[in-house]
Amino acid sequence: MGKFMDLNVWRKAKDFAVFVYRLTGQAPFNRDFSLRDQIRRAAVSIPSNIAEGDELDTNKQAIKYFYIAKGSSAEVLTQAAIAVEIEHIDSETFEYIKKECSRISSMLMRLIKARSKSI
Repeated sequence: MGKFMDLNVWRKAKDFAVFVYRLTGQAPFNRDFSLRDQIRRAAVSIPSNIAEGDELDTNKQAIKYFYIAKGSSAEVLTQAAIAVEIEHIDSETFEYIKKECSRISSMLMRLIKARSKSI
């Protein structure tokens, strides 16, 4: 138990979730409760689903959760795109989020491919 903490993608996703939490705790994001809570839930969902998937008995089960984590990464990116348009974040912050979401999604895809080989 707890081997998921050894996964680079889990560590990256956890650090990203912490970044999103800190970002959304600042004005003006902190006053937009709906978008703030939604992006936080999506960000936390990424490492949470990686952890849950990795703790399951089979790679087939794990892959399902890794895909959910990948979807949550896209959800964060979508919410960040909205946030930049309504001026909750600047374009530099959006580009950072975009880069991190892309990196996490790529890492998840590599993990999914590796786990698929043993099914």
